[in-house]
Amino acid sequence: MRRTIEKLAEERRAKDEEFARGAATLKAGAFGELKAGAARLGETIAALEKAARALHAMPEQNKPAFGLKRAGIPAADFGLAVSAVRELSSLLEAHVRATREAVAGLVELFGKQSALGDARDREWDALGSNHVGMIFKSMEWRVEKLAAAYEDVQILMKKFMLLEKKLDTLLAALEKVEPPAASDVRPLLEPLRDWRYAGFENRFRGSEEDVRKQQAEYAALFDKNGKVLDLGCGRGEFLDLLRDRGVEGEGVDLNGAMIDACIDKGLDCRKGDILERLSEAPDGSLGGVFSSQVVEHLPPGYLRKLIETAYTKLVPGGRIVLETVNPASVFALVQIYFLDLSHEKPLHPLALKFLLEGAGFADVEVRYSTPLGEERLRELPGADERTAALNHDIDKLNALLYAPPNYAAIGKKP
Repeated sequence: MRRTIEKLAEERRAKDEEFARGAATLKAGAFGELKAGAARLGETIAALEKAARALHAMPEQNKPAFGLKRAGIPAADFGLAVSAVRELSSLLEAHVRATREAVAGLVELFGKQSALGDARDREWDALGSNHVGMIFKSMEWRVEKLAAAYEDVQILMKKFMLLEKKLDTLLAALEKVEPPAASDVRPLLEPLRDWRYAGFENRFRGSEEDVRKQQAEYAALFDKNGKVLDLGCGRGEFLDLLRDRGVEGEGVDLNGAMIDACIDKGLDCRKGDILERLSEAPDGSLGGVFSSQVVEHLPPGYLRKLIETAYTKLVPGGRIVLETVNPASVFALVQIYFLDLSHEKPLHPLALKFLLEGAGFADVEVRYSTPLGEERLRELPGADERTAALNHDIDKLNALLYAPPNYAAIGKKP
């Protein structure tokens, strides 16, 4: 939108300059000639008036109707009158011609003024639309923050109710003078720790609707060729997409707050280690394996074992999709990856592709998603050689700084 406004402003300035040039040309040209012609007309009319006064001063008997010269008017006055008449005729012709040119110039100038008005209207409309868009974007951001805060409160209230029951049990044990065991106290901490990361996820991962839109293209890769296991299912957005497509899905996550959120939606989920759950599946039984924003949390050895196990558990033709943060984007590395303290190691797209190929997966591709728009550097206007070179360098910077923040490595079991 910013680039559009600048383009419209440039067009408006060009129309403004064109109108100013046209007005100056008309003033110096046709209007100048009219002004000069008017001065000469005044002089000629004064000469005619002088001749008329000379005629008027003569006696009546000396004013015959057949000519001024025969009437006894001096030759100098007679010649002056004839010259003035001729000059008047010539000036009138020039005046008419200059008037026509002035009218044509005015018509052309009015056209330029109309074009200038249209350019101003387009610029003002764009400025108004941009202002309204910024207001709605600000409101949308605030609504999203309120929605995330509301989800945090819901999860926290459930955890408080669960803790209340466990604390009641501990209080009853204390009243019986029976000291609680460490195994009784430790579970009290887990819901609070789980909720803390769930709150982080709600605030910085984005709304569930945004995540659903981002993951929709991945859901289309899986069919009804067997159960799809979602490793690190989080709030269950991908499981929800699979359910909409009629594909059986199951989720596993270490975070109890996330599992509670999935169960509330009626999704098939369990709490546990993702590699352990994957290992429990019979060989060749799964139609697909999916994981979003998880592999960057895993140590290299664990990740390698996870990929090899997934290959064993998939049916022929089954797919694996591993989505993660794109470290080849400086924006994603700084604004997304380093934001989460639980991240273990960034994974370059080519490295993750190599791991899938090394495990036996075929047709491995890297697919980028959620491209950046507003954050990218803008091109410079103009078509000269220097501007073209600068825009070429800007493209290179955009490719380095603002590459898509997420990517997925996708493989298929032969």
